[in-house]
Amino acid sequence: MRFHILPLVLVTALGATSAAYASETTTGMIKSFDMKARTLTLEDGTIYMLPGAFKDPGLKVGEKISVLWNKNASAGNSNQTRDAVSVTVVK
Repeated sequence: MRFHILPLVLVTALGATSAAYASETTTGMIKSFDMKARTLTLEDGTIYMLPGAFKDPGLKVGEKISVLWNKNASAGNSNQTRDAVSVTVVK
């Protein structure tokens, strides 16, 4: 019985960790876009941090987009950032 408990604990711990980093999707209009600062701001004021390897697909202010993002709360930091995983133009 003891041999079955450890794998169960490990699987439960990994499941809880992956749930904390579940991606979310948001759709909105671009208010501003700054490749140098790696930020994307939607009209509702939400700011997304773009990854270092982000390739601009030709984003323009006023364009409707969909952002797949993860919430990032650094240890010891109460501020949470939204890290964009991908940005796609919505037609």
